[in-house]
Parts: sequence; structure tokens; C-alpha cells
Amino acid sequence: MESLAPVAYLTLAIAVIGGYLLGSIPFGLIATRLGGAGDIRKIGSGNIGATNVLRSGRKDLAAITLLGDGGKGAVAVGLAHLLSHGNPLVVALAGGAAFAGHIFPVWLKFNGGKGVATFYGVLLAAAWPVGLLAAATWLAVAALFRISSLAALVAAALAAPFALATDRPYPILGLCLFMAVLIYIRHKDNIARLLKGEEPKIGKKKTAEAPPTPDQKEEA
Repeated sequence: MESLAPVAYLTLAIAVIGGYLLGSIPFGLIATRLGGAGDIRKIGSGNIGATNVLRSGRKDLAAITLLGDGGKGAVAVGLAHLLSHGNPLVVALAGGAAFAGHIFPVWLKFNGGKGVATFYGVLLAAAWPVGLLAAATWLAVAALFRISSLAALVAAALAAPFALATDRPYPILGLCLFMAVLIYIRHKDNIARLLKGEEPKIGKKKTAEAPPTPDQKEEA
């Protein structure tokens, strides 16, 4: 059994490092540059996520960003599942690494997005019932209040309870909590605007495209 230990550690290292590197791929920046829309970091809120890409006026690039950011989380989890034969701890660590990679990408000096699309990609691949419930929560809150950031925050907060309700393994519960904490940290400016009643609703355009400041960052 001792001879299996190096293999187990190597598998874990590959899953975590590979997950982080996959998560670090800035699909929003790549899509806008290759699509001729310029540097997304100089548009709207400056965020690299799909919501800000949409402000470039290119719905196709926003869709590519959404699929890319969600897909990289799902791929990281899927590869970890294959490498570890479905070990929940390895899967959760790989998913968490991919999520952290999106928020703190090595390629962009650790200044990335807010993680919502990657959050759903990771959840749907790691625990699809939790992912579906979280997605349904987002849709319900967004339809009721028309505020994207609020929908994301509510869905993130309920992911762990959904994991408990669907009897997911404890590593998946920990993954849900980890992602929820980072989502709330990354949305601190949105939370401040929500408390003031100043958070823009879905479909409302920004009135200016000046370089972003910390208190101007919006949901992405």
C-alpha cells in the first residue's frame, strides 16, 4: 500500500495544479482581443467576465466568455474525476483550484474575475444536483429582482445547504463554502451598492465607459 502513496500525491498535484492553470485562462480577455473588441479591462467595469464583455456590444463574445469560464471549471473537475476515479476530495480540490485560478489568474498578475460562471461550471460537474439548484436559484432571483449580482450572491449562499440537502460528500460541501466565501469577497462593492439601493438592474447600461475604480466594479 505504501507504494501507492507517490501515485496518489502525484494525482492530487496534477489535479490541483492543472485545475488552477485551467481556471487561470482569461477567456474574456482572449475573446475580446481575438474578436476585435479590444482589451476588456479598459471597458465598463474592467472585469474580465461575461457581463462586462457584453458591454463591448458583442453578444457573441459574451457568450464565448460565459461558456469558456464555465467550461474550464467543468473540465478541471472532469479531469480530476478521471484521474482519481471519482475521489470526492480530489474532485473538490481541483474544482476549488480552478475557481481560485479564475479569480486570481497567474497570467493577469492575480487580478481576475468574480467567479460566477466558473462557480456554476464547477458545481455542475462536481455535483450536478447542487449546480442545477443553484442555477434555478439564480434564475428565480434574477427574474424577481432583475439584479444579477443579488442572484449570484443568493445562489452562492444556498449552494452549501443544497449540498447538505442532496447528501453530497463533505469535500463537496467544503467546496461550496469555499467558493461562496470568495464570491462574497469579490462582490463586496456590489453588496455595498445593494445596501444603498444603487445596484443597477439587468439591462441597465452604464452611463460612462471611463477606466474603472474600485467602487465602480459591477457583477461579471
